[in-house]
Amino acid sequence: MINRQGKSDSKSDPKSGPWRVPVAVLQIPENGLHRELDADAAVRQAMADIAGLREVLSAHASLDVTPKGGGRFHVAGNVRARVGQTCVVTLDPIENEIDEPIDLIFAPPEPIVNGTIDLGRLATDALLLGIDPYPRKPNAVFEHEVTPPDPEDHPFAALKALKAQPKTKPRKKPKNK
Repeated sequence: MINRQGKSDSKSDPKSGPWRVPVAVLQIPENGLHRELDADAAVRQAMADIAGLREVLSAHASLDVTPKGGGRFHVAGNVRARVGQTCVVTLDPIENEIDEPIDLIFAPPEPIVNGTIDLGRLATDALLLGIDPYPRKPNAVFEHEVTPPDPEDHPFAALKALKAQPKTKPRKKPKNK
């Protein structure tokens, strides 16, 4: 549920996601509606848990919902967030900005569930897709330590050792008379 300030209700259904902001399609005016959404601390923590992040410091969505006829609705806007991650090179904590555009058409019956479009779920999905899977601290470089190969350590070393052994003459089998 959304309150008057555009803040989401911190109660979440695990099946639908942590950020729930349902909008009843029957209540969308002909000229559309605009929503500014801000995730509260509990929702941001739940998003961080789902995404495997250290934290979600902020999450904001600015969305316009416009009816398009035939039961279709256009949702456009963007999601901005600041997330805490861990650098994959240095393992230092870092923060990254996310700014993801949203431009979708909802058509019944699949995306419109029980006569509502969940803008919070839509914003969460866009935010999660915008997360850098391999975050790097600026100027962080992975320097792999190169050790020169041991010339005696290779797949044919055992064969070389066998070849170096002195050859022995094979014993002859006695002939049966």
